[in-house]
Amino acid sequence: MTTLTVAPARAEDTRIGLAANLRHIGALTRRNLMRIKADPESMFDAVLMPIIFTVLFVYVFGGAIATSQDAYRQYMIPGLLGQTGMTLALAVGTGLNSDFQTGVMDRFRTLPIGRASVLLSKMAAETLRALLSSTILIGFAFCLGFEVKTGPLELLAAIGLSLVFGMSIVWVSMLLGMSLRSAQAVQGVSMLVLMPLQFGSSIFAPTNTMPGWLQAFTKVNPLSALADAARGLINGQGPVAHPVMLVLVWSVGLTAVFAPLAVARFRKRT
Repeated sequence: MTTLTVAPARAEDTRIGLAANLRHIGALTRRNLMRIKADPESMFDAVLMPIIFTVLFVYVFGGAIATSQDAYRQYMIPGLLGQTGMTLALAVGTGLNSDFQTGVMDRFRTLPIGRASVLLSKMAAETLRALLSSTILIGFAFCLGFEVKTGPLELLAAIGLSLVFGMSIVWVSMLLGMSLRSAQAVQGVSMLVLMPLQFGSSIFAPTNTMPGWLQAFTKVNPLSALADAARGLINGQGPVAHPVMLVLVWSVGLTAVFAPLAVARFRKRT
């Protein structure tokens, strides 16, 4: 039986080139997807959440918030794109915390792989999950009578924008997953982050009836900008350039701050 000798993690990372890192990311992404295949229940949130949210808000609250359920459907579905991506992204930290608790990361520590590739592979797998969830959301909305009043390119742009923002939130979630002691704590803190952002925004209702202090919060809330941008792209009404720019600025800023912190935390723990 041969014995594999592995150099220290920090020395490895300096010797691993771009091509090798891409191979590692691809292999680990495939591993993450195979885990989903072996545990299909882990996809329940991505598959069922957009359907449940659409039914609840359109048919329970739609008639009370808007003049008709049809009008509210056109208002809410674009905003729900961003909310769905963020909800899934925040769940990544819980899974990462569980990987540390169950010893999966101890196995990765013995492998000659770039440390960042472990995190990037999780982001790649989560992006695919978010893409599937967005596709289900739009497909189910079409069944209910939702219309894209612009064109397919604008719809794809709205979905892509939600994925870009969701990827930036993944870094925040992974940092939480590596900083808190238990998966339950990660889930609890994630909900504390998610709830004010999604309900203190323009996703589900116009902000003009909110009190002044809450309207001030919605104006700087990136989910409001994402919802407004998606509505402009899909419905062809309202501003597009400014909210899109805000979303991109938020995405770049969150990634620039939390990606290095997450990678540094991962190196420290492994």
